[in-house]
Amino acid sequence: MDIDKIYEDLAENMPNTEIKKDEPMSKHTSFRIGGPADIWIKIDKIEELEFTMKYAKENDIPINIVGNGTNTLVRDKGVRGIVICPNFDYVEVQDEKDGNIKVIAGSGVKLPKLADVILKNELEGFEFASGIPGSVGGAIRMNAGAYGGEMKQIVESVRYMDEVGNIKEAKNDDINFSYRYSRFKEKREIIIDVTFSLKKGNAKDIKEKMDDLNSRRIEKQPLNMPSAGSTFKRGNGFITSQIIDEAGLKGYQIGGAKVSEKHAGFVVNTGNATAEDIINLTDYIIKTVYEKFGKIIELEVEIIGE
Repeated sequence: MDIDKIYEDLAENMPNTEIKKDEPMSKHTSFRIGGPADIWIKIDKIEELEFTMKYAKENDIPINIVGNGTNTLVRDKGVRGIVICPNFDYVEVQDEKDGNIKVIAGSGVKLPKLADVILKNELEGFEFASGIPGSVGGAIRMNAGAYGGEMKQIVESVRYMDEVGNIKEAKNDDINFSYRYSRFKEKREIIIDVTFSLKKGNAKDIKEKMDDLNSRRIEKQPLNMPSAGSTFKRGNGFITSQIIDEAGLKGYQIGGAKVSEKHAGFVVNTGNATAEDIINLTDYIIKTVYEKFGKIIELEVEIIGE
Protein backbone atom coordinates (compact mmCIF):
# COMPACT_ATOMS: atom_id res chain seq x y z
CA MET A 1 0.00 0.00 0.00
CA ASP A 2 1.55 3.26 -1.18
CA ILE A 3 0.54 5.73 1.53
CA ASP A 4 2.08 8.73 -0.26
CA LYS A 5 0.05 8.01 -3.40
CA ILE A 6 -3.16 7.51 -1.43
CA TYR A 7 -2.57 10.82 0.32
CA GLU A 8 -1.85 12.63 -2.94
CA ASP A 9 -4.91 11.17 -4.68
CA LEU A 10 -7.23 12.12 -1.83
CA ALA A 11 -5.73 15.61 -1.41
CA GLU A 12 -5.99 16.28 -5.15
CA ASN A 13 -9.65 15.30 -5.30
CA MET A 14 -10.64 16.87 -1.97
CA PRO A 15 -8.47 20.01 -1.71
CA ASN A 16 -10.56 21.62 1.05
CA THR A 17 -10.73 18.55 3.27
CA GLU A 18 -8.62 18.01 6.39
CA ILE A 19 -6.40 15.06 5.46
CA LYS A 20 -3.35 13.99 7.46
CA LYS A 21 -0.68 11.35 6.95
CA ASP A 22 0.81 9.35 9.84
CA GLU A 23 -1.58 11.07 12.24
CA PRO A 24 -1.17 10.00 15.91
CA MET A 25 -4.47 8.48 17.02
CA SER A 26 -3.65 9.49 20.59
CA LYS A 27 -4.99 12.91 19.50
CA HIS A 28 -8.34 11.42 18.57
CA THR A 29 -9.25 9.02 21.38
CA SER A 30 -10.33 9.69 24.94
CA PHE A 31 -7.75 7.17 26.18
CA ARG A 32 -5.08 9.51 24.69
CA ILE A 33 -3.40 6.38 23.38
CA GLY A 34 -2.67 5.03 19.91
CA GLY A 35 -0.11 4.80 17.14
CA PRO A 36 -0.42 6.62 13.81
CA ALA A 37 -3.16 6.25 11.20
CA ASP A 38 -1.71 5.91 7.70
CA ILE A 39 -4.32 8.41 6.51
CA TRP A 40 -6.77 10.35 8.71
CA ILE A 41 -9.62 12.31 7.12
CA LYS A 42 -12.19 14.59 8.73
CA ILE A 43 -15.20 14.56 6.42
CA ASP A 44 -18.17 16.92 6.55
CA LYS A 45 -19.56 16.68 3.01
CA ILE A 46 -21.50 13.81 1.47
CA GLU A 47 -19.58 14.00 -1.81
CA GLU A 48 -16.27 13.73 0.06
CA LEU A 49 -17.48 10.62 1.86
CA GLU A 50 -18.73 9.13 -1.41
CA PHE A 51 -15.38 9.71 -3.13
CA THR A 52 -13.42 8.26 -0.21
CA MET A 53 -15.58 5.14 0.04
CA LYS A 54 -15.41 4.45 -3.69
CA TYR A 55 -11.66 5.11 -3.79
CA ALA A 56 -11.03 2.76 -0.86
CA LYS A 57 -13.22 0.04 -2.38
CA GLU A 58 -11.60 0.27 -5.82
CA ASN A 59 -8.08 0.18 -4.35
CA ASP A 60 -8.77 -2.41 -1.64
CA ILE A 61 -7.81 -0.01 1.16
CA PRO A 62 -8.94 -0.83 4.72
CA ILE A 63 -11.28 1.71 6.34
CA ASN A 64 -11.92 2.40 10.03
CA ILE A 65 -14.40 4.87 11.47
CA VAL A 66 -13.42 6.83 14.58
CA GLY A 67 -15.81 9.58 15.64
CA ASN A 68 -15.18 11.14 19.02
CA GLY A 69 -12.98 8.18 19.98
CA THR A 70 -14.62 7.72 23.37
CA ASN A 71 -15.10 3.96 23.15
CA THR A 72 -11.98 3.10 21.16
CA LEU A 73 -8.51 1.83 21.98
CA VAL A 74 -5.99 2.11 19.14
CA ARG A 75 -3.07 -0.31 19.32
CA ASP A 76 0.47 1.05 19.60
CA LYS A 77 1.53 0.41 16.00
CA GLY A 78 -1.44 2.37 14.71
CA VAL A 79 -4.04 1.79 12.01
CA ARG A 80 -3.39 0.80 8.42
CA GLY A 81 -5.34 2.32 5.57
CA ILE A 82 -7.78 5.18 6.03
CA VAL A 83 -9.38 6.37 9.26
CA ILE A 84 -12.51 8.44 8.61
CA CYS A 85 -13.74 10.92 11.19
CA PRO A 86 -17.32 11.83 10.15
CA ASN A 87 -18.02 15.47 11.00
CA PHE A 88 -21.65 15.89 9.93
CA ASP A 89 -22.48 18.49 12.55
CA TYR A 90 -26.09 19.69 12.30
CA VAL A 91 -29.34 19.37 14.22
CA GLU A 92 -32.84 19.93 12.84
CA VAL A 93 -36.02 19.84 14.92
CA GLN A 94 -39.13 19.12 12.84
CA ASP A 95 -42.80 19.84 13.48
CA GLU A 96 -44.87 17.54 15.60
CA LYS A 97 -46.48 14.54 13.92
CA ASP A 98 -48.64 11.89 15.58
CA GLY A 99 -47.65 13.22 19.01
CA ASN A 100 -43.93 12.79 18.34
CA ILE A 101 -41.33 15.33 17.28
CA LYS A 102 -38.50 14.30 14.98
CA VAL A 103 -34.97 15.48 15.66
CA ILE A 104 -32.43 14.88 12.89
CA ALA A 105 -28.80 14.98 14.03
CA GLY A 106 -25.62 14.54 12.00
CA SER A 107 -23.40 11.65 13.05
CA GLY A 108 -20.64 14.03 14.14
CA VAL A 109 -22.81 15.90 16.66
CA LYS A 110 -21.61 15.41 20.24
CA LEU A 111 -24.29 14.00 22.52
CA PRO A 112 -24.09 16.80 25.15
CA LYS A 113 -24.61 19.38 22.36
CA LEU A 114 -27.63 17.47 21.06
CA ALA A 115 -28.98 17.23 24.61
CA ASP A 116 -28.81 21.04 24.89
CA VAL A 117 -30.84 21.48 21.67
CA ILE A 118 -33.37 18.89 22.82
CA LEU A 119 -33.71 20.61 26.21
CA LYS A 120 -34.28 24.02 24.56
CA ASN A 121 -37.09 22.44 22.55
CA GLU A 122 -38.57 20.90 25.70
CA LEU A 123 -38.34 17.31 24.46
CA GLU A 124 -38.04 14.29 26.74
CA GLY A 125 -36.52 10.86 26.24
CA PHE A 126 -32.89 11.85 25.67
CA GLU A 127 -31.96 12.60 29.27
CA PHE A 128 -30.04 9.34 29.78
CA ALA A 129 -27.60 10.28 27.00
CA SER A 130 -27.00 13.91 27.95
CA GLY A 131 -23.71 13.22 29.73
CA ILE A 132 -22.30 10.54 27.44
CA PRO A 133 -19.22 12.11 25.80
CA GLY A 134 -19.44 10.39 22.40
CA SER A 135 -20.89 11.42 19.04
CA VAL A 136 -24.28 10.53 17.59
CA GLY A 137 -22.76 8.09 15.09
CA GLY A 138 -20.75 6.26 17.71
CA ALA A 139 -23.75 6.11 20.03
CA ILE A 140 -25.87 4.44 17.35
CA ARG A 141 -23.08 2.09 16.32
CA MET A 142 -22.80 0.64 19.82
CA ASN A 143 -26.39 1.31 20.96
CA ALA A 144 -25.03 3.49 23.76
CA GLY A 145 -26.97 3.63 26.96
CA ALA A 146 -26.95 4.68 30.60
CA TYR A 147 -29.28 4.73 33.58
CA GLY A 148 -31.85 2.42 32.00
CA GLY A 149 -32.04 4.14 28.61
CA GLU A 150 -30.46 3.23 25.28
CA MET A 151 -30.48 4.52 21.74
CA LYS A 152 -32.75 1.86 20.31
CA GLN A 153 -35.62 3.29 22.39
CA ILE A 154 -35.60 6.67 20.63
CA VAL A 155 -34.18 6.07 17.13
CA GLU A 156 -36.63 6.14 14.26
CA SER A 157 -34.19 5.69 11.38
CA VAL A 158 -30.56 6.07 10.30
CA ARG A 159 -29.28 7.43 7.00
CA TYR A 160 -25.96 5.90 5.99
CA MET A 161 -23.58 5.32 3.10
CA ASP A 162 -22.63 1.84 2.02
CA GLU A 163 -19.16 0.75 0.98
CA VAL A 164 -19.63 1.74 -2.68
CA GLY A 165 -21.00 5.22 -1.98
CA ASN A 166 -24.78 4.65 -2.10
CA ILE A 167 -26.93 6.53 0.43
CA LYS A 168 -29.50 4.33 2.14
CA GLU A 169 -31.85 4.43 5.11
CA ALA A 170 -32.41 1.83 7.80
CA LYS A 171 -35.50 1.87 10.02
CA ASN A 172 -35.16 0.97 13.69
CA ASP A 173 -36.13 -2.67 13.15
CA ASP A 174 -33.47 -3.05 10.44
CA ILE A 175 -30.60 -1.77 12.60
CA ASN A 176 -30.48 -4.98 14.69
CA PHE A 177 -30.06 -3.13 17.97
CA SER A 178 -29.12 -5.19 21.00
CA TYR A 179 -26.99 -4.61 24.09
CA ARG A 180 -24.02 -2.45 22.96
CA TYR A 181 -24.53 -3.60 19.37
CA SER A 182 -25.98 -2.56 16.03
CA ARG A 183 -25.48 -3.69 12.43
CA PHE A 184 -23.03 -0.81 11.97
CA LYS A 185 -20.45 -2.63 14.11
CA GLU A 186 -20.22 -5.38 11.51
CA LYS A 187 -20.77 -3.71 8.15
CA ARG A 188 -18.62 -1.24 6.23
CA GLU A 189 -21.38 1.37 6.40
CA ILE A 190 -20.95 4.94 7.62
CA ILE A 191 -23.71 6.76 9.45
CA ILE A 192 -24.56 10.17 7.99
CA ASP A 193 -27.39 11.24 10.29
CA VAL A 194 -30.00 9.89 12.65
CA THR A 195 -33.70 10.66 13.10
CA PHE A 196 -34.85 10.51 16.72
CA SER A 197 -38.50 10.38 17.78
CA LEU A 198 -39.17 12.32 20.99
CA LYS A 199 -42.13 13.75 22.86
CA LYS A 200 -42.89 17.15 24.33
CA GLY A 201 -42.17 17.41 28.01
CA ASN A 202 -41.63 19.93 30.77
CA ALA A 203 -38.32 21.80 30.43
CA LYS A 204 -37.85 22.08 34.20
CA ASP A 205 -38.37 18.34 34.72
CA ILE A 206 -36.10 17.47 31.80
CA LYS A 207 -33.29 19.69 33.08
CA GLU A 208 -33.61 18.35 36.61
CA LYS A 209 -33.30 14.78 35.33
CA MET A 210 -30.29 15.65 33.15
CA ASP A 211 -28.62 17.47 36.04
CA ASP A 212 -29.27 14.57 38.40
CA LEU A 213 -27.81 11.96 36.02
CA ASN A 214 -24.79 14.13 35.25
CA SER A 215 -24.16 14.74 38.97
CA ARG A 216 -24.25 10.99 39.58
CA ARG A 217 -21.80 10.48 36.72
CA ILE A 218 -19.39 13.09 38.09
CA GLU A 219 -19.67 11.66 41.61
CA LYS A 220 -19.08 8.02 40.68
CA GLN A 221 -16.85 8.04 37.60
CA PRO A 222 -13.15 9.01 37.20
CA LEU A 223 -13.83 11.74 34.66
CA ASN A 224 -10.55 13.51 35.50
CA MET A 225 -8.43 10.76 33.92
CA PRO A 226 -8.20 9.54 30.31
CA SER A 227 -10.35 6.47 29.75
CA ALA A 228 -12.85 5.04 27.30
CA GLY A 229 -15.71 5.20 29.75
CA SER A 230 -17.04 1.93 31.09
CA THR A 231 -14.41 -0.61 30.05
CA PHE A 232 -16.52 -3.76 30.36
CA LYS A 233 -20.04 -4.78 29.44
CA ARG A 234 -22.57 -5.41 32.18
CA GLY A 235 -22.46 -8.87 33.65
CA ASN A 236 -24.97 -11.64 33.16
CA GLY A 237 -26.68 -11.56 36.53
CA PHE A 238 -23.96 -9.58 38.31
CA ILE A 239 -22.55 -6.05 38.48
CA THR A 240 -19.21 -6.05 36.66
CA SER A 241 -17.58 -3.23 38.62
CA GLN A 242 -18.64 -4.84 41.90
CA ILE A 243 -17.15 -8.22 41.04
CA ILE A 244 -13.89 -6.60 39.88
CA ASP A 245 -13.75 -4.82 43.24
CA GLU A 246 -14.50 -8.07 45.10
CA ALA A 247 -11.62 -9.70 43.21
CA GLY A 248 -9.34 -7.16 44.91
CA LEU A 249 -8.45 -5.41 41.68
CA LYS A 250 -9.45 -1.83 42.44
CA GLY A 251 -6.27 0.22 42.07
CA TYR A 252 -4.38 -2.64 40.38
CA GLN A 253 -1.91 -1.31 37.83
CA ILE A 254 0.14 -2.59 34.89
CA GLY A 255 2.48 0.00 33.39
CA GLY A 256 0.51 3.21 32.99
CA ALA A 257 -2.87 1.44 33.00
CA LYS A 258 -4.83 1.26 36.23
CA VAL A 259 -8.16 0.04 37.55
CA SER A 260 -9.81 3.20 38.82
CA GLU A 261 -10.00 3.47 42.59
CA LYS A 262 -13.18 5.52 42.15
CA HIS A 263 -15.02 3.02 39.93
CA ALA A 264 -13.63 -0.48 39.33
CA GLY A 265 -15.44 -0.72 35.99
CA PHE A 266 -13.10 1.89 34.53
CA VAL A 267 -9.54 1.26 33.35
CA VAL A 268 -7.71 4.59 33.16
CA ASN A 269 -4.54 5.96 31.63
CA THR A 270 -2.47 7.37 34.49
CA GLY A 271 -0.52 9.48 32.00
CA ASN A 272 1.94 7.28 30.16
CA ALA A 273 -0.02 4.11 29.40
CA THR A 274 0.42 2.24 26.14
CA ALA A 275 -2.31 0.29 24.41
CA GLU A 276 -0.39 -2.84 25.38
CA ASP A 277 -0.65 -1.80 29.06
CA ILE A 278 -4.43 -1.41 28.74
CA ILE A 279 -4.84 -4.74 26.95
CA ASN A 280 -2.60 -6.58 29.43
CA LEU A 281 -4.55 -5.14 32.34
CA THR A 282 -7.99 -5.93 30.90
CA ASP A 283 -6.84 -9.46 30.06
CA TYR A 284 -5.61 -9.86 33.65
CA ILE A 285 -8.93 -8.59 35.04
CA ILE A 286 -10.95 -10.99 32.85
CA LYS A 287 -8.71 -13.92 33.82
CA THR A 288 -8.72 -13.11 37.55
CA VAL A 289 -12.50 -12.66 37.77
CA TYR A 290 -13.06 -15.97 36.00
CA GLU A 291 -10.56 -17.82 38.20
CA LYS A 292 -12.02 -16.41 41.43
CA PHE A 293 -15.74 -16.43 40.66
CA GLY A 294 -16.26 -18.40 37.44
CA LYS A 295 -17.82 -15.28 35.90
CA ILE A 296 -17.16 -14.16 32.33
CA ILE A 297 -16.79 -10.45 31.66
CA GLU A 298 -16.36 -8.92 28.23
CA LEU A 299 -14.81 -5.73 26.92
CA GLU A 300 -17.12 -2.90 25.93
CA VAL A 301 -14.22 -0.90 24.48
CA GLU A 302 -13.47 -1.56 20.82
CA ILE A 303 -9.82 -2.27 19.95
CA ILE A 304 -8.54 -1.40 16.48
CA GLY A 305 -5.16 -1.28 14.75
CA GLU A 306 -2.03 -3.37 15.16
